[in-house]
Amino acid sequence: MYPTVFLKNKLIYACLMLVLLSCNRKEETSLPYYNTPDFTPIFITNVKEISKKIPHKIGHFSCTDQNGKIITDATIEGKIHIANFFFTSCNSICPSMTNHLKKASAIFKNDSSIIFLSYSVTPWIDSIPKLKAYEENNEISNKNWHFLTGNKAAIYQLARTSYFAEEDLGFSKDSTDFLHTEHILLVDKTKRIRGIYNGTLQLDIEQLIADIQQLKKEEQNQ
Repeated sequence: MYPTVFLKNKLIYACLMLVLLSCNRKEETSLPYYNTPDFTPIFITNVKEISKKIPHKIGHFSCTDQNGKIITDATIEGKIHIANFFFTSCNSICPSMTNHLKKASAIFKNDSSIIFLSYSVTPWIDSIPKLKAYEENNEISNKNWHFLTGNKAAIYQLARTSYFAEEDLGFSKDSTDFLHTEHILLVDKTKRIRGIYNGTLQLDIEQLIADIQQLKKEEQNQ
């Protein structure tokens, strides 16, 4: 009789431990957070600590996309978004970034919870018609991919102080310095940075795709 009771107790204990471990996993975040321009990764083991330990978020912005639609920080509220900085006349890193992002865009084409934002760093040149032509020439059909133009100073400030687009150079330049970066940023639904990738590298784009999928799972469990 005693061995049977002992085994039952062990089984109950094991089940309880599995439940507790499962709950703990839901409290953890799998992807790091990036809170500073040097992109030091911060891993959070308890989601309740996020607001305290990760104060940095993408700031307010207002731009116009290739369809003449106003896109603001309210557009990305509660959604995962991927951001990069380009210009339509770029013949160096931009074509490679766009081609690589097309692969990610195609995978999440029908997912309205995933938004792609490509900010022009020559907004005084990249008018709405030019952005539309760029979209068409690159055969991009994802309605959730917005090519943005707007105020130069505002875009540059957003790039450097919100997205940390040039890593530790993020706070050292002003709007008179040309912004040109291969970085792609992954931002979660709370507007916190969760990943940085080299848009010219295929392997980094594969990692971006995997991280988007992982972030979706993480947020579903919270």
